[in-house]
Amino acid sequence: MAELAGLVARLEVAVGRLEGMSLSGGGGGGAASPSGGPVAKFVEEYDDIVSGAVAQYLSLSQKIGGDVQKHADMMKQGFAAVRQILVLASSHQKPSDSAMGTLLQPVSKVVSQVQNFRESNRTSALFNHLSAVSESVGALGWITVAPKPGPYVKEMNDAAMFYTNRVLKDYKEKDKTHTEWVKAYLSIWTEMQNYIKKNHTTGVAWSKTGPVASASAAAAPPPPPSGGCPPPPPPGPPPPAMDLSGGGDSGGDNRNALFASINKGADITKGLKHVSDDQKTHKNPNLRTGGGPVRSGPKPFSSGPKAAAPAQAQTLPPVLELEGKKWKVENQENAQNLVISDTELKQVVYAFKCNKSTLQVKGKLNSITLDNCKKMGLVFDDVVGIVEVINCRDLKIQVMGKVPTISINKTDGCHVYLSKDSLSCEIVSAKSSEMNILVPNKDGEFTEMPVPEQFKTVWDGHKLVTTATEIAG
Repeated sequence: MAELAGLVARLEVAVGRLEGMSLSGGGGGGAASPSGGPVAKFVEEYDDIVSGAVAQYLSLSQKIGGDVQKHADMMKQGFAAVRQILVLASSHQKPSDSAMGTLLQPVSKVVSQVQNFRESNRTSALFNHLSAVSESVGALGWITVAPKPGPYVKEMNDAAMFYTNRVLKDYKEKDKTHTEWVKAYLSIWTEMQNYIKKNHTTGVAWSKTGPVASASAAAAPPPPPSGGCPPPPPPGPPPPAMDLSGGGDSGGDNRNALFASINKGADITKGLKHVSDDQKTHKNPNLRTGGGPVRSGPKPFSSGPKAAAPAQAQTLPPVLELEGKKWKVENQENAQNLVISDTELKQVVYAFKCNKSTLQVKGKLNSITLDNCKKMGLVFDDVVGIVEVINCRDLKIQVMGKVPTISINKTDGCHVYLSKDSLSCEIVSAKSSEMNILVPNKDGEFTEMPVPEQFKTVWDGHKLVTTATEIAG
């Protein structure tokens, strides 16, 4: 069995390399530029990304299959179209704006196809995978960005993380293939940022000599010595504007302006204490082997009467660390002073299996997820994406600034304290009970209102009409 597993692993690597060679046009002897000579060094380095991270992403997408594989096939054409531009740039001067618009049509077409495929498959079981790719496919358009294409790719990559985190959450303990898929896909754009920083810092490095590039120069590139990918479809009329935004809410400047004013009602946080560096597991790995430091202090939330029996010993060590762009808060027990303060807009917080604890998140960040937590309090300033609660019990959430959406799923007992700046927040709930929204009054007190749990549906002769019902009692 061990020999068979090793053989399968070697076969997967070989398939990945073949995918990369097919996409980059590699075939041992190297591809030729439109002028007939060898390609520039920056084209070869682009091919390294294609034969590495991109090939791994394509291989894993094929393994997952279904809509993910179809999406990956589209992305494959997108990377090939970008390579065609780079090969042209290696031997031609920068074209006119009108010619550039025609040259970019294959890339633009892929961007549209990827985004439209996601929109037309919203019921797909792999919708989070499709959304991650769709939100970041605009990164292919870095070849049009100047003078900072690298930060643009980073912004597109950040836009994908909301959905890749959902994939990780859904498949964390189910299927390793999906977690590897996330790592492979995100690594494409991380490597692309490094590549751009080295070769195209202020924009595509067009040749200073040679003819000026035109639409016909890239219409029929010479075939590679072996392998090679099929040419892109014939271009149609130039589009009026190329949409490479990815459709995601990743515009940092707009959000900064939108959330410039934050309500600082700090009474709810007076009982919280900052966690010093010597208590953070990501700065002190030796703490992970024990139970971790725990202080007791004033509680901003009341968790109700204490259980008579003592809590069972933890089977896993507590975690509070930053891993990439994700703050991991896991297995915290009776920790009333958890604070995350060094936040950035691109970061997310994922709290998993925390019990009788309170977490304060300062600053503005992308999203917060509470998963399998009990008797927990959450206080946060601003979230630009979503706060998601799933499989939890007895939670209290305090919004200090703004949040557009709070999603509550499979949860019993959830109290949400809104700020005056978050009254437009959408509360989306499913399969949950004992939910209450507390709205601030002018005197600083809160008015508590229950979220309907029971509904009545009737047929009005044309369609089903559903209304919330209230049961007196």
